[in-house]
Amino acid sequence: MTKNLVTLLSTMLFVAFAPAMGTAQSNEDDAHLKTSPKLVVGIIVDQMRYDYIPRFYKRFGEGGFKRLVDDGFNCKNHHFNYAPTSTGPGHASVYTGTTPATHGILGNNWYDKAADTDVYCAGDDSYSSVGTDSDAGQMSPHRLETTTITDQLRLSTQMRGKTIAVAMKDRGAVLPGGYTANAAYWFQGRDEGKFITSSFYMSELPQWVEDFNTSDAAEKYKKPWTTLKPVDSYLESGTDKNKYEGLFKGEESSEFPHDLPKLWDDNGQYEMIKATPYGNSLTADFAIEALEKEDLGTDDDTDFLAVSFSSTDYVGHRFGVNSKEVQDVYMRLDEDLARLFDALDKKVGKGEYTVFLSADHAAIEVPAYLMDQKIKAGYLDWEASKGKFEQFLKDTFGTTDVVKSFSNYQYFLDPEIVKNSNMSPVEAQEAIAAEILHYDGIERVYTADQMWKNEYTEGIPHIIQNGYNQKRSGDVMVVVSPDHASYSKTGSTHGSPYIYDTHTPLLFYGKGIRKGSTVVRTEIPDIAATMASLLGIAFPSGTTGSPIFEVLDHK
Repeated sequence: MTKNLVTLLSTMLFVAFAPAMGTAQSNEDDAHLKTSPKLVVGIIVDQMRYDYIPRFYKRFGEGGFKRLVDDGFNCKNHHFNYAPTSTGPGHASVYTGTTPATHGILGNNWYDKAADTDVYCAGDDSYSSVGTDSDAGQMSPHRLETTTITDQLRLSTQMRGKTIAVAMKDRGAVLPGGYTANAAYWFQGRDEGKFITSSFYMSELPQWVEDFNTSDAAEKYKKPWTTLKPVDSYLESGTDKNKYEGLFKGEESSEFPHDLPKLWDDNGQYEMIKATPYGNSLTADFAIEALEKEDLGTDDDTDFLAVSFSSTDYVGHRFGVNSKEVQDVYMRLDEDLARLFDALDKKVGKGEYTVFLSADHAAIEVPAYLMDQKIKAGYLDWEASKGKFEQFLKDTFGTTDVVKSFSNYQYFLDPEIVKNSNMSPVEAQEAIAAEILHYDGIERVYTADQMWKNEYTEGIPHIIQNGYNQKRSGDVMVVVSPDHASYSKTGSTHGSPYIYDTHTPLLFYGKGIRKGSTVVRTEIPDIAATMASLLGIAFPSGTTGSPIFEVLDHK
């Protein structure tokens, strides 16, 4: 072979392979800047305490929670850093990377001082329902004051990457989806049993959603709720029949099984599915269908699937955190997660997607149960102190109307009545706070003036301040005593700044994630910051959290 021919062939080979080599080099150069999964899957489990993972771990299969724990990264000391803790602000905080002090979602509902009315966190009557004739679709994220991690991912891909959000609860889909979601879907129960949305996102449901709704997808769960394994083997939970559990309407005992067909009409028909593990299964069914029909994770632009499993909250509220019903709902959720991960493996590919799993709040043990175990606990009896409080208001302000509203453990005062009382706003706040502090079941009281003037850096006041929004919050903030609740004598609730309400799981798994765990404290706003760092995109606009360094695979 002549020298000229060798030179010609070498040149041809270089030209042929140069583009591919350039692309490979470019990808390698980018690797230290960002990780590019084809799909991010954000999972929120409503009312999930961290201790459910070690408590039920040996009962889980290999493909759900264990897969996340064993092959992913487990933040064992993860907390909400604000209060009150509830579904709306919980979802908002995970996805915005900040707290109610900044994103503005104070609770599920709150008193709007400017509008002088109660508002719902996702409610928006300027939009219409899509998929139902009811007003259940009149929703949007318009009360969010900041962007979300889903918004930032959409912006970073010039809107080419898709965001789809799915939940039983409207707020569990609307708030994670942010302002730019391609779609957010939630379940309309009653006599409909279908997934719906808002005209904020679209004018009509896609054909695949229509097909899902007209199938037997929801109808097939109209069946008795029996335990996944023999109920006697649920040694990690309390007795099946006890006085600490609530009942479905029409039941005489809280024991298994719960006969859905028999109880159907008295419990809201399809609404009843939400309060059983079948609501999670239906959510997983719909999420898997969305994954397939929306072709998520199939191109070079990272997509986002936000999934909220809401039924755990309904079950916890009714039966309590120590119930066999709660254990069964988590054992069944474990199987639903395994189904979802299997679908992701097939559609997107193993190692090509990234998952995080957390919760929107945890929950208190049933105080009545604690009391029977000789633990100091109890219930707030607002009615018992109502007369005394109203008399105080009359004596001090001349009228009870000085309190315009009480929501999320906050008193909202009428500024005009305060002004006419010849008291300054600060004096009025302090007078009410001093009065309330003497009532049974009240541990602490803070005023708006304290929130304005001080910068708390630790403890309960720091947590309260992170939940305090200058424009939207009330004038006097109440903290109940530890292990006390303003709730019925059955079932569990949440909302306090105490560790049983703040300690939730945080698991990361998949592309760009190290295997391991940490007991260093992490906080809810850190999730969005960590994901933004992994993806190499801008943080949500109000982010106050920090990336969790240990989670990310820096290779």
